[in-house]
Amino acid sequence: MENQKIKIVIISDTHGHEENVKKVLEREGMPDHVIHLGDSEDSGIRLSQTLACPLHIVAGNCDFFSCLPKVDFVEIAGHKILITHGHYHYVSVGIRDLVEEAKVNDCDVAMFGHTHKPFLDQSDSEVTVLNPGSLSFPRQTGRKASYAVMEIESDGAVTYRQEYL
Repeated sequence: MENQKIKIVIISDTHGHEENVKKVLEREGMPDHVIHLGDSEDSGIRLSQTLACPLHIVAGNCDFFSCLPKVDFVEIAGHKILITHGHYHYVSVGIRDLVEEAKVNDCDVAMFGHTHKPFLDQSDSEVTVLNPGSLSFPRQTGRKASYAVMEIESDGAVTYRQEYL
């Protein structure tokens, strides 16, 4: 059997603008999963209608009146992933609260949005922390729209890619 990777595209802070989501899907092809880390501003309705894979999505601080969860846990190929927008974990000032919640819930990956800045921290041997940045309103130097890709090999090994449009 061929070595099959599981591809997960991670996006955040689209704020109702799907043009760049379409560009990501054209570039990456249809992934096995899409994770949206909040501030979709439409509960992911339009996005879910264009995907041929599972969509895991949480509410952000701009998703007013949303029924989406603030925090969710996704299990994919033996990895337990905490997904949240991050504003309830105070990610603008640090990732400590997020890492602690991930550990308490036996997660090996924690993903957040909110800051509109790409971020990857693998310094804690127990929890990888990732923010894909924003596809609509990037705030990092250079202000390029960004997303992330997580790939899980059949042996469980994980790689992360930060991508820019």
